[in-house]
Amino acid sequence: MRLFAGSSHPALAKTLAKALGVELGHVTLKQFSGGERYVRFEESIRGQEVYILQTAAFDPDENFMELFLMCQAAKLSFASKVHVVMPFFAYARQDRVAAPREPISAKLVANLLETSGADHVITLDLHSDQIQGFFSIPVDALSARSTFADYFKKKKLKDPVVVAPDTGGVKRAKKFADLIGADMALMHKTRPQHQKVEILEVVGNIEGRTCIIVDDMIDTASSLVSAKKALLSRGANKDVYAVATHPVFSGDAIKNLRKAKFKEVIVTDSIAQDRKAFPGLVILPIAPHLAEVIHHIDRGESVTKIYGA
Repeated sequence: MRLFAGSSHPALAKTLAKALGVELGHVTLKQFSGGERYVRFEESIRGQEVYILQTAAFDPDENFMELFLMCQAAKLSFASKVHVVMPFFAYARQDRVAAPREPISAKLVANLLETSGADHVITLDLHSDQIQGFFSIPVDALSARSTFADYFKKKKLKDPVVVAPDTGGVKRAKKFADLIGADMALMHKTRPQHQKVEILEVVGNIEGRTCIIVDDMIDTASSLVSAKKALLSRGANKDVYAVATHPVFSGDAIKNLRKAKFKEVIVTDSIAQDRKAFPGLVILPIAPHLAEVIHHIDRGESVTKIYGA
């Protein structure tokens, strides 16, 4: 097994290598003055299984292009198998034609990954499960909910309720609620336009209770802030928690979260973020979870029990 990393998240690459007990492979990554990307493996990988870590963070287009080139370079260097480890899979929200003349971007990215030479993809908390069906290669779609559950079990909150921010997140919220032994509530919202949210109703008993809003990502945080306001207006305990795997934090997200004053906002390090970005931010490591899965794959063992329970 050989582990290499793109340029998207150096800190995660180092912690994953440490968790796996391997050395990070040497690869040249650079950009020509004209903007084109260049990659080159600096050591032989002939006949070896190669794991390439690349998350899609602040410049997903560049991250993907670099990843495509690394996959093809690995294939052309006679790697026996190319495993892509992509904790945050960008373009996942564009998984269907929601309006006329739109692309299904998630499917296109899946096709490009296969064309570039990927034999297997490991990712974390896809925006929707159907994206696995866009691939004709194996996909291990992991979940961070067990990591979050362990964190909350230690808190021993009194009478918590897990809140799904929309109907699409019900399944995710229910599984998390079951893990921590909590009740569940559901929000009904509408999007009049991109990045704008209106909360129409909250279904479930939240009055006087500690709410934990669970989602797959936080982008501009406008949805999250609206959700907190809706919960408080309906009598929830003022200590509202937010849980999301991927801290995209684009636009005014940091500003919005500072003003919102959540009790805590708990995320993973699937995307590099400043741990002191705002009060209450908690970043949990995903390297141990990824390393456990990779070890099982490398030994040809089942990973079903560590999928996220």
